[in-house]
Amino acid sequence: MPSQTAAPNILIAAQGSEPRWRDALAERLPGATIVTADEDYAPETIDYALLWKQPEGLVETLPNLQAIFSLGAGVEHLLAARNLPDNVPIIRLEDAGMAEQMVQYHLYAALHFMRDFDIYSAQQARGEWAPHDVSRIAHCRVGVMGLGALGAAVASALADVGFDVSGWSRSSKSIDGVSTYAGHDTLEAFLGEVDILMCLLPNTAETTRMLDSATLSRLPEGAAIINAARGSIIDEADLLHALDTGHIRGAFLDVAATEPLPESHPFWRHPKVRLTPHIAAATRIDEAADQIAGNIRRIARGEGPRGLVDRHRGY
Repeated sequence: MPSQTAAPNILIAAQGSEPRWRDALAERLPGATIVTADEDYAPETIDYALLWKQPEGLVETLPNLQAIFSLGAGVEHLLAARNLPDNVPIIRLEDAGMAEQMVQYHLYAALHFMRDFDIYSAQQARGEWAPHDVSRIAHCRVGVMGLGALGAAVASALADVGFDVSGWSRSSKSIDGVSTYAGHDTLEAFLGEVDILMCLLPNTAETTRMLDSATLSRLPEGAAIINAARGSIIDEADLLHALDTGHIRGAFLDVAATEPLPESHPFWRHPKVRLTPHIAAATRIDEAADQIAGNIRRIARGEGPRGLVDRHRGY
């Protein structure tokens, strides 16, 4: 039987950050036994697995899990695991300090286009001094695709600054100051009225290459793209074509289909692409550990955890 006490057995596999996670969890769960994937442990004793891009086949060796926790914003690395037990809940981080960072990143990227900094960069390369009129922030239409915890925070913050913000999601959401759209029937109308499209969708089978030539063509000519979700959501060849033809003004990308981005990839040298190396938001371990410890206590009390993943939806 798995442990139901306040002293659980926890396994951490987190690509080199295990000592920091161990210290944070030990502080919050005194008496817990915490091991890492590279240590000797009895698999049948493990109650909880805390994972980020874990070794292949690890999950299926743990027969008595009560829950699996993702240590990052996404859960695709877990859902892709072979023989993932159907009866074990998967729990995602709801924020863990990432929302604040995402807001900062998207505000910076939105202002990059709203204030014509992409155009000024091109002018600098040509040695051209040519001031532009400054448009009103309320005239810049920003559309946020994906209104989960992070997307909703970004949409709300941009609206507070003064952008004209709309949001699109799979199911209906309500956010003060944001015009919201729901479902695929509304996607074309949503896309047709944005100057800057921000992608904050989860990585699922449904969203893979969702931003392809057909979708990009529904954006107004001269729209810009910001993607800090997952690189798989954009068809990169279609985006390059849209940039080269001028339909898309520019792209601000924090993620790519293959990471690290290969040296030969055209994004590196494309004059209309700004790249950052997947740094828009990092998990803050202390805040994440608070969430995880709280959920472990809830499970021990027989309560439902927060951040439960719907496997069918993929998030």
